[in-house]
Amino acid sequence: MKILYMLVGVIFSLSLAAKPLDVKSLSYNAILSDVQYPFPVQHFALDSQGQLLDMAYMYLPPTDNKEVVVLLHGKNFNSAYWQSTASYLHKQGYGVLMPDQIGFGKSSKPLDYQYSFAALASHTKALMSSLDIKQGIILGHSMGGMLASRFALLYPESTAKLLLVNPIGLENYLLYSQYKDVSFFYQQELKKSAESIQAYQKKNYYAGNWNQAYAKLTYFLIGQVQGPDKDIIAHVNALTYDMIFTQPVIDEFSHIKVPTRLILGTRDRTAPGRNWQKAATTYELGRYDKLGERVVHTLQYGKLYQLSGLGHLPQIEDFDRFKAVLNEALK
Repeated sequence: MKILYMLVGVIFSLSLAAKPLDVKSLSYNAILSDVQYPFPVQHFALDSQGQLLDMAYMYLPPTDNKEVVVLLHGKNFNSAYWQSTASYLHKQGYGVLMPDQIGFGKSSKPLDYQYSFAALASHTKALMSSLDIKQGIILGHSMGGMLASRFALLYPESTAKLLLVNPIGLENYLLYSQYKDVSFFYQQELKKSAESIQAYQKKNYYAGNWNQAYAKLTYFLIGQVQGPDKDIIAHVNALTYDMIFTQPVIDEFSHIKVPTRLILGTRDRTAPGRNWQKAATTYELGRYDKLGERVVHTLQYGKLYQLSGLGHLPQIEDFDRFKAVLNEALK
């Protein structure tokens, strides 16, 4: 089985290095049926809010009686971008669980649904229980950091440790930004194109740098906005934007009862709501070079690791540096 995972991972890695394709030709449905993931994809049936939903996930079982690390993806990603992190952890003997949350990746995308971090956390807990994972190290990146924080608050007994990698939600955005209705985000999503998606990530994630590996991470997004279900994708993306603004976690950090590690690329300036800040405020959103020191003191059992010069995706931008810090955070 381990050889199978390695072979699938090698194929996926080779595809990252392949010749750039014409992104205008990409077209994917809502559940990414034609998108290959780095490890075998499995499915978990959920009955939630009166709907039968399908939660896609990848799972690499532990060896040597090591713990399971649950990797929670960000909003503009799916679980596949955890390939390097998952492969590294699995080689160390850790189990690795990588779910696509409901509304993302290969999982169901219901329109008539109340998306919340609490609901997504309960889905993740149910998935862990189905795999007989009683406790895990919960690691969240970007929006996954907000979800991981909510998970730790709801299920401390199932959380051995909480690791947050450049999480959003280290600020309560509505204190500084105007509230925007879901219809606003829906219209914004409909305007997205291959060019705008890549331009946003190049500017905000990689400080103007760009390569084929970075581009590859945008292909599924581009394929969806050019695909047959683009209206569904726009609607669901709008609904999940709303929970970022209306369901803050930062004010509850003092109630997190488990060891918590912040891993922050200090170049990051990600700040939902920056473009519609309240006129009267002079507060600068998204200063990860300052947020870490401010937030770590609110945690009962917190520790901060700063990666100078790296941005919103340190695990993608410089895995060797990220790996060294991850090792320390896991101890």
